[in-house]
Amino acid sequence: MTVLAALLVTAGCSTRRVSGPAPVEDRGLVRPAAAPLPGAENAGKPGYYTVKPGDTLFRIALDNGQNWRDVQTWNGLTNPNAIEVGQVLRVQPPAAVAQPAPVVASTPVTPAGVVSRPLTDTAPAAAPIPAPTPAPASAGADELQFIWPAQGTVVSSFDEATNKGVSIAGKIGDPVLAAADGRVVYAGAGLRGYGNLIILKHNNTYLTAYAHNQALLVREDQAVRQGQKIAEMGSSDADRVKLHFEVRRLGKPVDPIGYLPKR
Repeated sequence: MTVLAALLVTAGCSTRRVSGPAPVEDRGLVRPAAAPLPGAENAGKPGYYTVKPGDTLFRIALDNGQNWRDVQTWNGLTNPNAIEVGQVLRVQPPAAVAQPAPVVASTPVTPAGVVSRPLTDTAPAAAPIPAPTPAPASAGADELQFIWPAQGTVVSSFDEATNKGVSIAGKIGDPVLAAADGRVVYAGAGLRGYGNLIILKHNNTYLTAYAHNQALLVREDQAVRQGQKIAEMGSSDADRVKLHFEVRRLGKPVDPIGYLPKR
């Protein structure tokens, strides 16, 4: 998969793509010398990112392990589409301000075109869950023990250049489970190539992403538990029914197989 890199063509799924923040286009905008792009003074500094052609706020946030809404807030953006090539964005919390704890939304918001189901399952799925194995040797305070998000066969392996996660085969409607406790930081279809996508933030180190779903069963800012059914498998923006699953450590894609129990 070429970017989750990019938080994957539709087969057997009627879900319509939802337009998210539009990719940035370099249209040769000429600015007066006295009006540099926003944040230019921070270019190259740790915790900042310089916008490139084709970027979206969703993608930038995902690649830096952040909630896109937080990145929008840190940079005072009233419109998440209003970013320009060369603009420098803060992608880490301001040092002087503690990152606020997410607040559960009082009213569910479902992006247009995303198939949703009633939120009837708030407890972990009843199906047996494989026992987790210890985290990698570099375990620290934020290391986690993940479970498999689906029970099918792995049909596509991790490749840092072309496929940022693994693809797990299955049937339309098969359950997609949260790999660990966390909070939903994205639920929608605005990230090109991922179809109906859920992104969970587990702590300051780890995010997981679940793509190509037929239906999303959770909403942004909702807390979920390990093993909870969060989606139904589908083929949105994909060539077959499958779950594309990614693990991101500090924003960088890592091979999920190294973090999942052996089968």
